[in-house]
Amino acid sequence: MKHQVRLSIGIIIVLLVALCTACASSNTGSDKSATAIGASGSSETAVSDKKRIVASEKGDISIPADPQRVVGLSVVYPEFLYALGVKPVAVQNYHPEFPAYLQDALKDTLKTGLAQTPNFEAILSTQPDLIIAPVWWSDKDYDQLTGIAPTVLLPQRDNWRDELRDIGEVLGKKDLAEKVILDLQNKEAEAKIKLDSLVGNETVMYMMIMADGIVVYGENIDRGKFIHKELGLNPVKDFPQSEMSVTISLEKIPEYNPDHIILQLDDESSEKVQNRYKEMVDSSLWKNMTAVKKNQVYTMGGKEWFSLGMSPLADSNAVNDVLLAFEKKEN
Repeated sequence: MKHQVRLSIGIIIVLLVALCTACASSNTGSDKSATAIGASGSSETAVSDKKRIVASEKGDISIPADPQRVVGLSVVYPEFLYALGVKPVAVQNYHPEFPAYLQDALKDTLKTGLAQTPNFEAILSTQPDLIIAPVWWSDKDYDQLTGIAPTVLLPQRDNWRDELRDIGEVLGKKDLAEKVILDLQNKEAEAKIKLDSLVGNETVMYMMIMADGIVVYGENIDRGKFIHKELGLNPVKDFPQSEMSVTISLEKIPEYNPDHIILQLDDESSEKVQNRYKEMVDSSLWKNMTAVKKNQVYTMGGKEWFSLGMSPLADSNAVNDVLLAFEKKEN
């Protein structure tokens, strides 16, 4: 009888242990669901319904699965974030105001300015749940930033499309990032066809008035590539093709003598820029150029074109500007 009692108790204990083990296993399974991290290290692992693990330059980082209050610490990150459907709560900014195509959308976004050391107090005041920044700019501030909110440092990229893809990975919006890239590509292709019918083989020079000189952009730099390759506008023949851009004197401009000029002032509020511009347009050298005589000089906003060649929204806006300028000339 005692043997039977001990046997019964033993069986009960074994069953209880098995039950507890099963419960623990079940709870663990419900809390963690993993996806394989690819060879690139860019895939993500879901830790729970509310957290995800994403790759960063500091290793894998746990972030909210659906961040609501995002800070972008780069002057072009506001454009990337908004292109992906995210309104950042705080950003760094070069100009006092956003370009027109972002002003209404980001009217409630805190602008923290542009400084070597970010305004940690201002960032903290927005109560972010995620900070995204490029490693080349924010690596030195990582400890302070990660003390405010989970901070993902992203690698330096030569092409804005890769930057957009990186942010898309972080936000779980990879497909949207690819759509943004494809939509712009299609828009540029359509504009290229229209511009070919409007401009043909005539030459176009893209120049910027800076405080310290006049810069002409070639095909080997983001800005010039957008004008001459994405939109197919022919550069002047004498531009040195090995150069990304050249700084020239006023006396040099007539040597290029393009059929059309796309002109941008680096900073319209700068007295030095305005003085250099006035000196140029008042000179006989400028007035005798083909583009000037034919009224084929198209002035673009410095703030509106600040991020040209560096973000999808800036490029899309510039497509509109270029088409409008050349279509108006045709009419």
